[in-house]
Amino acid sequence: MPQQPAEASAKTRRHASHTIGASGNGLNQYVAAVTTTDAATPTETDDLGRGLFGAGIAVCAWSVGTILAKGIEMGGIAIGAYRFWIFGICLVIWMRVRSMPISARVMRKSAWGGLALGADIALFFTAVKETSIVNATIIGSLQPILVGIIAAKFFGEKIRKQDALWSLVALAGVVVIVASSADNEVTSLRGDLLAAAAMFSWGGYFVASKQSKKEMSPTEFTAGTSLWTAIICTPLGFIFGQDMSVPSVKNLGLLLVMIAVSGIVGHSLMNWSLVRIPLWVGSTFTLLIPVFSALLAWLFFDEKLLVIQAAAMAVVLGSLAVIVRGQSSAKTNPLPAKQSTSS
Repeated sequence: MPQQPAEASAKTRRHASHTIGASGNGLNQYVAAVTTTDAATPTETDDLGRGLFGAGIAVCAWSVGTILAKGIEMGGIAIGAYRFWIFGICLVIWMRVRSMPISARVMRKSAWGGLALGADIALFFTAVKETSIVNATIIGSLQPILVGIIAAKFFGEKIRKQDALWSLVALAGVVVIVASSADNEVTSLRGDLLAAAAMFSWGGYFVASKQSKKEMSPTEFTAGTSLWTAIICTPLGFIFGQDMSVPSVKNLGLLLVMIAVSGIVGHSLMNWSLVRIPLWVGSTFTLLIPVFSALLAWLFFDEKLLVIQAAAMAVVLGSLAVIVRGQSSAKTNPLPAKQSTSS
């Protein structure tokens, strides 16, 4: 999604703030200026609101992608290869039309994000073939713990105690959901372990996405990582003996829907949103994925949805609603200058 000049300016201020927070007292001469511009203006508050809304839509789109993967009669790695070749090439063409051709620098700078996303795609879509959709998505949604630690240590993001508490409440809700489906006949230890490995890779992708904002636009990052993911998944598909032949009409149709929903809406919108919201908040939003995935699996694949799971979903949604409201309040009522310079 193209980046507007005003948004680029806001991004510069936010990244300057993160850099200063991580660099120590040696840059104190810049802190006062950043603190002044970081006061909540109507434009910045609206920008945060758009970022939160965009992240919410993105994770809902990823939930749809999870369901579509279950219905595609292809191996998980083959799905990733075809999905990201088509998506990546379409993005490159779109960028070329808009006079923003992808460069060697973009490919080089997006490599780590592409490696992480490629590993996540290969592992996750293989996991959902061997375990329940609920288990795979719940295990993957535990990555906010990892990302929260990284965001605080390396990006200087300050997580308020009440936000951390509500995040833990939401995580408790997802644990209840996965524990309640433990006796489901479609679960397997191997599938759960694959989902856990995908979770670490997924966390790495979020970190790479946040870091990339200093080097390229969200559209460039999305295009670069998509091509790297396709490059990674293609040989892995052959190595692991998956059928890499041209998809059937049915499978191709589902792939195109997945590209439109999970790719254009999901990845593009999340990368756009991470410019505007804290990394840990974007990561925490992924807790919505199991909620919508479980509901869709119940509707389309007759997977069981127990009353306790429904209650846990309500807990997750309620906790995230409190976090979103707290973020909006924090931006509207910023911390005093002395406190904000330490974050």
